[in-house]
Amino acid sequence: MINKYSAATLLLLGGLSSTTFAQDFSRVKSQELNENGTPALVQFREQGAAYQLSEAKTALRDQLQLGSEDQMVQLKTDADQAGFVHEKYQQYYKGIKVEHATYSVHARQGRVESISGQFEKVRGLNTTPALDAGAALGRAMQFVGAKEYMWQDAAEEAYLKAQENDPSATYAPKGELVVVRDMRSANPLKVGRPTLAWKFNVYAKAPVSRAFIYVDAHSGEVVFQDAIIKHAAATGSFATRYSGTQSSTTDSFNGSYRLRDVTRGSGVQTFDMNQGTNYSSAVDFTDANNSWTEYNNSAFDNAALDAHWGAQAVYDYWKNVHGRNSYNGAGAAIKSYVHYSRSYENAYWDGTRMTYGDGATRFSPLTSLDVCAHEIGHAVCSSTANLTYSYESGALNEGFSDIWGAAVEYYKAPNKQTWLIGEDIDKQRPSLRSMSNPNAEGQPDTYQGTYWATGSGDNGGVHTNSGVLNHWFYLLSVGKSGTNDKGNAYNVAAIGIDAAAKIAYRTEAVYLTASSNYAAARTYSIQSAKDLYGAGSAQEIAVTNAWYAVGVGAAASGGGGGTPPPTPASYCTSKGSNTTYEWIDLVQLGSINRTSSADGGYYNGTATSTSVAAGSSQTIYISAGFRSTAYTENWKVYIDYNQDGDFTDAGETVVSGSSSSSATLSASFTVPGSAKSGATRMRVVMSDNAGTTSCGSFSYGETEDYTLNITGGTLASQGVAASSTATPSASLSTSVADKAVSLFPNPAERRAEILPRALR
Repeated sequence: MINKYSAATLLLLGGLSSTTFAQDFSRVKSQELNENGTPALVQFREQGAAYQLSEAKTALRDQLQLGSEDQMVQLKTDADQAGFVHEKYQQYYKGIKVEHATYSVHARQGRVESISGQFEKVRGLNTTPALDAGAALGRAMQFVGAKEYMWQDAAEEAYLKAQENDPSATYAPKGELVVVRDMRSANPLKVGRPTLAWKFNVYAKAPVSRAFIYVDAHSGEVVFQDAIIKHAAATGSFATRYSGTQSSTTDSFNGSYRLRDVTRGSGVQTFDMNQGTNYSSAVDFTDANNSWTEYNNSAFDNAALDAHWGAQAVYDYWKNVHGRNSYNGAGAAIKSYVHYSRSYENAYWDGTRMTYGDGATRFSPLTSLDVCAHEIGHAVCSSTANLTYSYESGALNEGFSDIWGAAVEYYKAPNKQTWLIGEDIDKQRPSLRSMSNPNAEGQPDTYQGTYWATGSGDNGGVHTNSGVLNHWFYLLSVGKSGTNDKGNAYNVAAIGIDAAAKIAYRTEAVYLTASSNYAAARTYSIQSAKDLYGAGSAQEIAVTNAWYAVGVGAAASGGGGGTPPPTPASYCTSKGSNTTYEWIDLVQLGSINRTSSADGGYYNGTATSTSVAAGSSQTIYISAGFRSTAYTENWKVYIDYNQDGDFTDAGETVVSGSSSSSATLSASFTVPGSAKSGATRMRVVMSDNAGTTSCGSFSYGETEDYTLNITGGTLASQGVAASSTATPSASLSTSVADKAVSLFPNPAERRAEILPRALR
């Protein structure tokens, strides 16, 4: 049992003090509070005596008013593409971990810009347990009431030891002494109070469940339950069941092929449980010729193809869109188990793997793409915000999983119905949930409005009240005007699903904590929009107004029923039709630094930005990736300096040239003083056709879009060409032994166009 840090360790971490500190407001720009009265978000002044990152613990001490019994222990440090460094801390009381209480320090260029999180006021708590761990476990098992537990099955225990390569691995719960809020007490005066409790990870086999169970270490009462297996009655080429013919990576083994992929992280693996419930008995799906076309049978084996392809699609989405390597950010293997039990109408993530039932009366096999993305979304949440599966934090947990279900479906299968969840598998209704119209499936579209669930059923209505977050994301993506259940007229400008997903992910991964509620989600998503797109940006305004539309917080200026906020410029499409042979594999300018493989002809990187000053000289670095032959590629870089939605004004083609090299190319240009300040679209086009422009489709190559945040420019009206100080288009060069070499079209390197590329 591990439950305490030594006093010496905590002293080294700077957590102990002999006095209680008065809160220091001299450096505070703004502050928002949690429901318990502690700071949820503190933003600091840009001028004056700012905290430095090296003073992070001092900032926490000052702003959280830490006393001698409070400790903040650093968990991890992360850096992001927006230039922030995030230090996350775990709260302890008298050396005992306080559950769901983490706090983060956010710094840029060494200066602390804000702190955020959940801090619990714990005072005078008796930390000596009256029950030992064994007695408390008995109370936990009595509460769960299962017929059989995983640690009681010798085969499952042996399989876990082999899987973890650890002879001591076991499902048997080990008690951990923690401080947690009492959320299930029979005494209403105690609900929400910090309580000393034993925490157990209890995995039941029959009926299946897995949850953290918290037992009051004095009374023996179960005070809280946090589900690990999120029971979402929701669910996913090969010749797949739900997504047509798809290509999918398998492996060759013993003369046949199996559903295993070693090219993504630590692997994507899909297994057959043959309607059993023992994971240790699962076997591989195999095919003799790697043409999986014969699986539409009475056993629904084609559902396994959806599960495997879906897991790969989910991995690709997180890697390519958010730069996240698998659900844990460290390349964890994604394992899926199909044909679980008989007529099992559910799918779930159990903290380790995906499990899919075959359905019965209500559902077909629960392996559709959006369900797969939804369930693995729970795994992402566990590795980021770790939102407690109860009441509002649980509704957010479910809502974010639906967001990722929609986002992955839009990314990989845009022909599907993005805003419906589970439409492929539901036999009785159009879908499980509708993000565009939550009321249609019995969910609220307004906070505490029609269909809002009250009471403790379904862990406090997590599958119902998630409709509010779902609808917020829908409104933010596509825009809408209307009146909500509170009678408030709203007007939300669309920012697109890609930008909305960037904001949602940053909210979940950077700011939210285990006990966050809807108010916290509003605060932190607005802050995320500021981080990514700038204060006062169209994206920040849209985020604020979307929350107003679903009944959380006030509208931004112009976000009620009056004049709508400005809509971001709408740009023409530009896309390569074929990326088999060449693609953009590097774009670097300032803090924009993205390496990639082929992105299907177009990549929307507008959520990735860098700041540039009007009148400044900039250097962009780009390179091409080739499958084999290095063809001559024509490069053009456009910047919409006057933000009028096109790249055709004088001076907006800032780079033009060609090269047959796979080396890193560079070009320099000057941002004109007449550029418009604010978020500005930059488009990078690489094409085999010298006639390719900023719009339209072309045969071979790719287009990538990014955002430049221009500062110090004149506020030119839209449509006025920003050309008075524009420099001519820059040519490309590559660094060879520190000497710049111009690379222009070389007739000797042009290939004969009469030979089909597929034969080269």
